[in-house]
Amino acid sequence: MAKLITDEQIAEQKSYIMKLKEENMRYAAENGHTRLALTKTYGCQQNENDTERIRGMLEEAGFDFTEDDNKADVVIYNTCAVRENAEQKVFGRLGILKHIKESRPEMIIGVCGCMVQQEHITEKIKRVHEHVDLVFGTHALYKMPKLLFEAMHSKGTVIDIEDSDGMIAEDIPMKRDDVSKAWVSVMYGCNNFCSYCIVPYVRGRERSRTPEAVLNEVKELVSKGCSEISLLGQNVNSYGKDLDMDIDFADLIRMVNDVEGVKRIRFMTSHPKDLSDKLIDAIAECDNVCKQLHLPFQAGSDKILKEMNRKYTKADYLEKIEKVKKAIPNISLSTDVIVGFPTETNEDFEETLDVLRKVEFDNIFSFIYSRREGTPAAKLDFVLTDEEIHHNFDRLLEVQNEISKRKNDEYVGRIERVLVDGVSKNDENTLSGRCDSSKIVNFKGDKSLIGKYINVKITQAHTWSLNGEIV
Repeated sequence: MAKLITDEQIAEQKSYIMKLKEENMRYAAENGHTRLALTKTYGCQQNENDTERIRGMLEEAGFDFTEDDNKADVVIYNTCAVRENAEQKVFGRLGILKHIKESRPEMIIGVCGCMVQQEHITEKIKRVHEHVDLVFGTHALYKMPKLLFEAMHSKGTVIDIEDSDGMIAEDIPMKRDDVSKAWVSVMYGCNNFCSYCIVPYVRGRERSRTPEAVLNEVKELVSKGCSEISLLGQNVNSYGKDLDMDIDFADLIRMVNDVEGVKRIRFMTSHPKDLSDKLIDAIAECDNVCKQLHLPFQAGSDKILKEMNRKYTKADYLEKIEKVKKAIPNISLSTDVIVGFPTETNEDFEETLDVLRKVEFDNIFSFIYSRREGTPAAKLDFVLTDEEIHHNFDRLLEVQNEISKRKNDEYVGRIERVLVDGVSKNDENTLSGRCDSSKIVNFKGDKSLIGKYINVKITQAHTWSLNGEIV
């Protein structure tokens, strides 16, 4: 069972929050404005959830927030280690901040998260980016107040990337920008060790929060007006295996479903090998659980799945999908796909396309394989050329785009219940939200509708979104 960070350890961090707050009050009195913090998140929903904790601690410490690098007194980048592109973006941003800090030396620059939990990355930051003041890994997130205080009073770089596997910190303040929906972490870490994936090395082994802790957070969110809860974990299907009680993820979903005020429940991510009949039944039977399932299959070839250490076959995956479709006929399905795993051949890739055609996913998240130092797959030689891999990737998108458009066409004429998220990114006069299946719906409406559920008649289908009009 996971160990909790003790009350004494949390109390120590709260004392540093008060120290920071006192300094910020003095600063505001002398300068006429409070210090400003900027946070930026790279990577997955777990990182987004972690950043909400960082922002919660900063807010309690008296910081206001900005999105302008030139105005920020504290900048914290919460980083991702899953793909090389995310790392390069962070290093690029650090180069820009170096020039800003030259004119504002009191500025504090921090880098945290999965990327810096890797020792070779932290060494590179120390060597190449000496202007970075603070580096802390995933296991030290709860210590941020103390580490930030030390960084503000130290000439050297403050670093904490110590591995403290199996620990969970509760009672950390959170700042969420969206009041109508929220991510709630139910567990941390991963035990699967897929050969291409760095996550178990940077986030540690699986450790579940107690159902009481999860339900208390859900109830608190509901009391503040939140109605859509997304349960979060690297592999939620493993929830409860490390707890000293007879409970699994299907049980937890039913508990959340019974919380008064919860209108929608989503979850991610599920590992196919752990998707149980019991969980499928829970999705089908719980009124508030969205009829949507994200189930990554990654590759269609049994040879590649074995070399990825995924612990299921193509036939196993398709059998589970058929069970899901039978139990929940109108379910919306999405998945993750990796193209160009080192040993993948063109014949292997055809098996991946075959899965797309057989399952007919509503949506996919597709990636070209990215070599991660420290993983078994990083030692493998590539069979295909870079040109062949990109050609296959384009073919994958071509096949899926046709399927997604066809699936979306089926929505035209339907009336969908939509939770309004906000203004569309492409048109400030258009609102955007999601229906039960998580499809994006755009429509004209007043901004006062943001955060509310409304009925929208679907009038037009695109490949990745739907257009509609308020009924």
